[in-house]
Amino acid sequence: MPDSNSNPSVELTTNGVGPWVGERPTDDFYDPELLERGDSRNVIDRYRYWRMEAIVTDLDAHRHPFHVAIENWQHDMNIGSIVRTANAFAADTVHVIGRKRWNRRGAMVTDRYQHIRHHATVADFVEFARAADLPIVAIDNVEGSVIIETFAMPTRCVLLFGQEGPGLTDEAIQAADAVVEISQFGSTRSMNASAAAAVAMHAWVVQHVPFGAGAVSAARSAGAARSAASTE
Repeated sequence: MPDSNSNPSVELTTNGVGPWVGERPTDDFYDPELLERGDSRNVIDRYRYWRMEAIVTDLDAHRHPFHVAIENWQHDMNIGSIVRTANAFAADTVHVIGRKRWNRRGAMVTDRYQHIRHHATVADFVEFARAADLPIVAIDNVEGSVIIETFAMPTRCVLLFGQEGPGLTDEAIQAADAVVEISQFGSTRSMNASAAAAVAMHAWVVQHVPFGAGAVSAARSAGAARSAASTE
C-alpha cells in the first residue's frame, strides 16, 4: 500500500504530481503513462493519473442540467474563461454561436473535459434549444430585464451570454424566454463577460445544488472512494 502522504489528496497538488509512489494501481481508469511520468494537468486531485476519457465519463455521470451559450461574432477572448468556469460548475454543454474558432488559451485545457457544441447562427441555436426543451435565459443589462437575485432559475435551461462590449444581439434577446441582469452598485455600466457568466452559473448552483449536512460532497465522495479502492 503506498504512503498516503506521498500521493495526491485534498487539493494539495496545484503544480502537479510526480510518478506514482508505491505499488501502481491497475484500474482501467488510470493512465499507465501518467503513473510512470507524473501528472501536471489542471485537474482536481480526485482525477490525478486518470485517463482523459475516464474523467469525461465520470463527469458525465454528475453534470448539472444547465447549459451555457455565448455569441462569438468577433472572436471573443472571454470564451476560454467561460468554458473553464462551465467545467468548474459541471455544466452540461457549452454552445458557441457564430464563429466556430475561439481562443482556447483561457480554457486552461478544460475544453478537453467539457462538451462543446457549435451553432453557426442564433436561429440554429434556438432550434436546438427548443427541440431539447431548454428555456433560454439571456444574461444582459437591457431594458426589461429582471435582476438575477430574485429570478427563479429553471432546473433545465441554457444561460446565454453576449460578447464583451456589444453584449447580446437583438436576435438573441428576442429569442430568449427570460432576460436577466446582474445587480451592480458601482460606476461601470457592465462587468466583464466571463465574470458575468461565472456569477450567473453560480446563481444557478445556489438555487439547485443542495448544501449542508454533507450534501455538497456526496457525489465527490463516491468518486474519491473509487480512487481510494485502488490503493487498498
